[in-house]
Amino acid sequence: MVIGVCQVVLYMDEAFSLKEKRKTVKSLIERLRSRFNASVAEVELNDKWKNAVIGISCISNETAHVDSMMASMVNFIENDTRVVLSDYSTENIHVDYFKDNL
Repeated sequence: MVIGVCQVVLYMDEAFSLKEKRKTVKSLIERLRSRFNASVAEVELNDKWKNAVIGISCISNETAHVDSMMASMVNFIENDTRVVLSDYSTENIHVDYFKDNL
C-alpha cells in the first residue's frame, strides 16, 4: 500500500477578505475531491487573506499511480487562474503491514 501526501502553498491576489479566500479555497478543494477522489483539506494559514495551505492525500497499491495522481492534482491547481501555486512538496509512505504479518 502506498499513501501519497502533498502539501500545497497557495497565493490569491484577488482575495480581499477571508470570505473571498474561503470561497476560492472551498471551491478548489471540492473540485479536487470530485475530480481525483482524493482527501483534501485546508491545513494552515486559515486566518490569512491571501495565503492558504492545503493538504492532499491519496492511496493506491502502486507508487507510479500515486505519483501520477499527485502530478495531475498539482497540474490542475497550477491551471486554476484564481490561485497561484507558490510551493508544494510531496511524499510517499509505503505500508506493508499484511505482507510481513501473514
